[in-house]
Amino acid sequence: MLRTRDKILEKARNLINGDRAKNYGPAKANHERIARIWSVIFGVEVSAQQVVLAMIGMKLARLANPLEPEMEHEDSWVDICGYGGIGG
Repeated sequence: MLRTRDKILEKARNLINGDRAKNYGPAKANHERIARIWSVIFGVEVSAQQVVLAMIGMKLARLANPLEPEMEHEDSWVDICGYGGIGG
């Protein structure tokens, strides 16, 4: 039986190498595309690495919000792991 941390890491790996890659294309190209759009919106040069950092920051902000006891933050943890893999 997989431990929770292993499940989270496995889900993240499957997302960034599976459905997300199929739906949005290679992660690097997708984050470069997001960076170009954000650069226009914010009027400053934004890098793909900054996009990854900002997305991790958004997930951290969500984790800081207490949820009802029956709700979980697992999806945010999975996404943080996924962004970590992409950023690394």
